[in-house]
Amino acid sequence: MEQEQQNVHTLSATAGLDPRRAYEVLSVLGDGSWWTLADLVRRTATSRRSVEAVLRELGAERSGDRFRVRPEAARGLLAAAHRPVAPAGPVDHVLPHHADTVERMAKLIAGAPRGRQALDHVSATPETVVRRALLLGARLWPSGTRVLCVGDHDLTSLAVASIYPDAEIAVADIDERILAYIDRCAAELGLSVRTHWSDLRLGLPPSLHGYADVAVTDPPYTPEGVGLFVARCVEGLRDPEQGRVLLAYGASERTPMLALKVQNSLHDLNLAYEAMYPDFNSYLGAEAIGSAADLYILRPTTRSKPAVAARVERFSAAIYTHGPQSVESQAGADDARLRTEATGFAPDLLVGEWPAGFLPRTPRVRLATWLAKPYAASPERVAIAVPPGLEAALPRLLLAARAGHVRAFPAERPSDVTALAALLSPVYEITVEGGAVDAVRRPPAGDTAGPGAVLLRRLLDRAHGKLVNTWREALIAAHPGLTKRQARDLVLSVAPWADGVTALELPAHRLTDLTEAVPASLRLAAAQA
Repeated sequence: MEQEQQNVHTLSATAGLDPRRAYEVLSVLGDGSWWTLADLVRRTATSRRSVEAVLRELGAERSGDRFRVRPEAARGLLAAAHRPVAPAGPVDHVLPHHADTVERMAKLIAGAPRGRQALDHVSATPETVVRRALLLGARLWPSGTRVLCVGDHDLTSLAVASIYPDAEIAVADIDERILAYIDRCAAELGLSVRTHWSDLRLGLPPSLHGYADVAVTDPPYTPEGVGLFVARCVEGLRDPEQGRVLLAYGASERTPMLALKVQNSLHDLNLAYEAMYPDFNSYLGAEAIGSAADLYILRPTTRSKPAVAARVERFSAAIYTHGPQSVESQAGADDARLRTEATGFAPDLLVGEWPAGFLPRTPRVRLATWLAKPYAASPERVAIAVPPGLEAALPRLLLAARAGHVRAFPAERPSDVTALAALLSPVYEITVEGGAVDAVRRPPAGDTAGPGAVLLRRLLDRAHGKLVNTWREALIAAHPGLTKRQARDLVLSVAPWADGVTALELPAHRLTDLTEAVPASLRLAAAQA
């Protein structure tokens, strides 16, 4: 017996993992069934590399993409081994009562847009997103709660809204496809979920500052990504001393130093660890971390907001593990091209990161500042440098300008110039030559264009302002008999998604929806006036 127990320890030491994880893999292999690597990883929450090491040490048989171990080989090691007790999850006992929601989420996740590797997308299982919602209700007070999902490729927002229909849920995400999908699903299911476009590296949408009672995030698993997403979560809490942040984060059992770096980024934000549930989150992928991640419940302290304010601007564009904005990427702006094309353009203002010493007398503005508030002066020609990984912000960077001519220099040529031109057509004439995007402001819409075109142009020309306020005042100007309350109600009757937001945080599909919503509001105003 002592020799058999020693064999388990020997196997775990040779494979480079702890005995408990070795036992988990052995117990699954013990019946001699065939397993794919992905299924073994997910079943045992052990990294692919460790599972492969165990299979190698046991001399596993292989058939295509499946593996098995002779039952006697595994059983011999397990016969006298200590059998660890699997701890119950905090809400596993109530999960069976929500089988209908799990089934609904399985269909929604299956129909969602495919994940993007450059954004570190890996889908959580349906059970995981429902468990997140149930834990939120178990640890916090869900009735009437405001929940902010900072990134939501997993569709956690729809799970929370399904279980707690009286909660208010907002989503901030960079992926236009996800935002459109969530909006469509929420409308079909009658769920209260609002979507906001956001590149968190450039800031949290203004309407979401101080919005939520609890924020939920499953960020890129880098110290930079976790630090940035959690910092934006803290900014989104309306009472930092009572709010909570639910963070999904996982690391391979082989990389404790990476986990330490991530936890140090949380420590720098002065957050208290209220709870941590190991392997709470399961994924359809992410085999490098065992297709599993822990769930942290973080409580801000009185020092968290000052720490966020001091550190959030230090996060670079490189927060992901893949693509041009990965932490390993060394891609940068094409300085030579910028110098040549921007010099010939002769800008009155430079926006973004430009080469040191370039046009030293020309004023400069950071991208985040550019989106946060209108520029005080009125430059006629603006040049914008868009670094790798921030190309999705291009439509908003152009809408934030009030200049007659804007030339943007994205690191990559827009993938769909036609779509970009159509989205911005009420304001700009868009052309692309080489690596530069030229946006020339159209003349103001005249009377011949119709009142709808005039109002739409007014809304987009004031993209930093609260959309409903500008819209309301325009309706009153067109129909003086309307009160402010009446005009506001008319706007929200045709565009409930416009409440409290600016045009810069609207997802692209909502910006497109304005072309129909604006004339509809004018017709209603005329009928009511």
